[in-house]
Amino acid sequence: MRLYFPVPASAGPAGLLLRGFLRECRLSTDLLRAVKFHGGGFMADGRPVLANQRVFPGQVVSFALPGDEAAGCAPEPGIPLQVAYQDFFAAVLDKPAGLAVHPTLNYPGGTLANGYAAWRLAEGRSPVFRPVNRIDKDTSGLVLTAQHAYAAPLLAQHVQKLYYAVAEGELPLGPGVIDVPIGRRGDSIIGRCVTPQGKPSRTEYTILKVQHGLSLAACVPVTGRTHQIRVHFASIGCPLAGDELYGGRRDRIGRQALHCGRQRFYVPAGRAVAGGFCFETPLRLCPVTVESPLPADMAALFS
Repeated sequence: MRLYFPVPASAGPAGLLLRGFLRECRLSTDLLRAVKFHGGGFMADGRPVLANQRVFPGQVVSFALPGDEAAGCAPEPGIPLQVAYQDFFAAVLDKPAGLAVHPTLNYPGGTLANGYAAWRLAEGRSPVFRPVNRIDKDTSGLVLTAQHAYAAPLLAQHVQKLYYAVAEGELPLGPGVIDVPIGRRGDSIIGRCVTPQGKPSRTEYTILKVQHGLSLAACVPVTGRTHQIRVHFASIGCPLAGDELYGGRRDRIGRQALHCGRQRFYVPAGRAVAGGFCFETPLRLCPVTVESPLPADMAALFS
């Protein structure tokens, strides 16, 4: 797979050093090295060009994405995989509750990553799983993944996420903010708590509905701390329904009532070409928004 970057007129008659042009094209340092040492190097109009040489308006710089050294997770075709969105750069998967994102000591297989590997191999592509973000096993909703090494750092820069949460207790309708630091809870590897020694953490939310002693909240985690939404709502006396780790009850739902319902990210403009992609330069990023509706078990709490 090759990527093509036309050198724009703004480079001027003196041109640009290739290394500077590639920085403008958002290539990471790791990818630059991988292309140089393992991917066949860079080309300008089909001829080899070095990082300290100049490229000029009208030329097209190209390179092949190096092959993935890692084998990725073992493919498991039987794992349910719902692809909510995909393009040349990104794939967004809609994960059900109860499915771990990637293998761990407790979940060595049967994960979203294993299902992803099977899907990618069936399409003749690399099975390497590159999640831009992760969610807990019992949290449902959207997981953004990068299709290749160029896309991974680019996608990670500007992701905006919205979660739906059902909190115990009836909170006032409308907007609110929880802005308190979060750190580890004692010696626990998993648990977190509000503590002055923690890292700054801010969750902005809007209460959309109140019924049956519960509140449906649309939450934007401005910071990205572990278990942030769960810990923040527990800290105001309103743990998420089903969230036993932080004081929630499981009499009405068997897992924490948390769902990643929207992700907004940016991908480069350009066009697909045979065997690759040709970018617009200067590089222009276009917004993509992917949504997932409230799952049935959370919606049932208000029926």
